Amino acid sequence: MTDAGHTQRETTAAEVRAALAAIADPERAAGAARYFQTGPGQYAEGDVFIGVTVPQTRAVVTRFTALPLHEIDLLLAGPVHEHRLAALLILVAQFARASARRTRDDPRRRALAEFYLAQLRAGRVNNWDLVDSSAPGLLGEYLFDRPRGLLADLAASEVLWQRRVAVIATSAFIRRGDATTTLDLAARLLGDPEPLMHKAVGWMLREVGARVDRDLLLGFLDLHAGRMPRTMLSYATEHLSRELRAHYRGLPR
Repeated sequence: MTDAGHTQRETTAAEVRAALAAIADPERAAGAARYFQTGPGQYAEGDVFIGVTVPQTRAVVTRFTALPLHEIDLLLAGPVHEHRLAALLILVAQFARASARRTRDDPRRRALAEFYLAQLRAGRVNNWDLVDSSAPGLLGEYLFDRPRGLLADLAASEVLWQRRVAVIATSAFIRRGDATTTLDLAARLLGDPEPLMHKAVGWMLREVGARVDRDLLLGFLDLHAGRMPRTMLSYATEHLSRELRAHYRGLPR
């Protein structure tokens, strides 16, 4: 109810689509399709872009943060990448609101996390930017003070995006000074065949060194650098000195 005594009208997925369509750019869409590798056999095969930038999408989302879950589901079920990104950004905003210290709503947080996991398992969180924009602020925040076995299960999935969610979600833990789950998953994923996972794991390892403890990163590298794919190792050592980078990259493989 509004303070005037009238029921507030719910916003809809159709309104979100219309708001994004109003600023869509076909030329930008073509570039995005190439950048996100939507061609046959590529990791985002078949993904559809309309040409809305991430900052533009974030600006649109601010008008729809109360979008009901059934309308968010409609956005996520569709083929358009920017629609799914908007839906996920709305979910993250709703989770943040439900997590506010004074008005924390644990049943709502649980419902949002379960909804997100259902969407992930349905194959709708299916590109690296969708994962990176949602996994830390939703699943990572939800699991920080809960058992984290779910992340190990996701890391063992045959689905690339589920594995990426598992790793990227741990950035929420890293921000709080906790590197344990990141290091555990990184060790499990050393043999992952996907370049996008090499980048994700290396990135999170780099963040461990930068935000938690440099010695934790060095200890991990001492144990595993010789087994790490080149891209993963390159990302992980990016902030180290030239001498240390050369040392770890020169270890026998």
